Formats: sequence, structure tokens, C-alpha cells
Amino acid sequence: MKHLIPAIIFTGLLMSCNSTDKTKGTVQDSDTTETTTETTPTETNKNLKAIDSDDALIATALMAAPEASRANCKVIGYNMAGEFVTLREGDNEFIVLADDPNKEGFSAACYHKDLDPFMARGRALKAEGKKHQEIFDIREEEMKAGKFNIPTGATLHIYSGPKAEYDPTTAKVDEAKLRYVVYLPWATAASTGLPEAPVASNHPWIMNPGTHRAHIMISPLADHNK
Repeated sequence: MKHLIPAIIFTGLLMSCNSTDKTKGTVQDSDTTETTTETTPTETNKNLKAIDSDDALIATALMAAPEASRANCKVIGYNMAGEFVTLREGDNEFIVLADDPNKEGFSAACYHKDLDPFMARGRALKAEGKKHQEIFDIREEEMKAGKFNIPTGATLHIYSGPKAEYDPTTAKVDEAKLRYVVYLPWATAASTGLPEAPVASNHPWIMNPGTHRAHIMISPLADHNK
């Protein structure tokens, strides 16, 4: 019996050591996984910085414009002081609307200058406190009355994403993608042959058919790397 008690104690200590070693191994593996998960984005995004100046607003907004036209685009939008201003003058066919630094995420747009009366009217109505459907209805009636015109085929380029950080060397905004709107006032699915809902990523479809704001929508391809 005396020999049995030490044997039991020794066995218990051995099991305890084995258990402790397994626990340590599990914790170390967990730490390695968490460290890898946390540091990978930092390593990938080490060149990113916040969009925190008017120059950065201009640079990132221009990513919405066709590359060959960026040098001469007019850039408008809210500056860092919260004022809606002309951030940069331009003399080509495009107007670029910069991201609003007071809103979450990132959204810039580029549109043909002939769309400006339509776009400006929308901004003015929104500033008056009008909601989306009210703005839609008012502009529909005004276009029917000939107060402004949306040229057939005029295109809107939208560059947007969930983050407001960019690479200063390229001006690319982290996770931002382009989508396109081609205006065809009063067009329908029957007149264009396009579906009224997307059937696949990057597939054109017609939105707001039969209205002043009818347009072909082309959304970005899904990111299959995620």
C-alpha cells in the first residue's frame, strides 16, 4: 500500500504535466494564428493613409475619371472645412465630384458636363431637405417641362468603397471599385433589350425604366479573392 500511494501521486503529476504542455501548445498556436491575421492587413496596407487634405480629396476623386482625361477635369465638392466649393478648375468635358469627408466610407463620381444641370438640381433639392423620392419626382416633372435635359448616352462613373484610406503614390482608395451609369431617358427593357435586374456581376441592366432617369447600370465584378 505504501508503494501504491507514491505511484498514484507520480501518475497524477505526469498527467498534469502532459495536460499543461498541450494547453501551452494550443495557446501558442492560437497566438500565431491571431498574430498572422492581425499583421497581414497592416503589411498589405502599410502605404495607406487617411484622406485628410484638399489635395488628397482631389487626387482620390480623379480616380473616378477616365485616366486620359484626369489632367483637365474640373473637381467640385466639400473641402476639409465642410464648404462646397470648386476644388480645382478644369476645361474638358468632365466634372468630378469629390468624396464628402464628413461621411463614412468613400464615394467620388465623374460625369459629363452636360449632366451638370441635372446633378446640380439634385444637390439643391437635397440641401432643401427633400428626400430621394421627392427629388426623383420633382426632376421628372421639370425634365418633362423642358427645364433641363439629360443627354442620351451621357455617362456617370462612380468610384466607391467602404474605406476612406488611400495610397498616396497611386491615389487608389483601399477597396474602392468603379461602376458605370449610362443615361437613356425614357428607355425601357423593351426598347433596349436589357433586363430590369442584374443577372450577373458586370452584366448591364436597365434601372428606372420608362422614366427621365432611365439608365444602363454596369456594376463591378465580384472580388473572388476574398
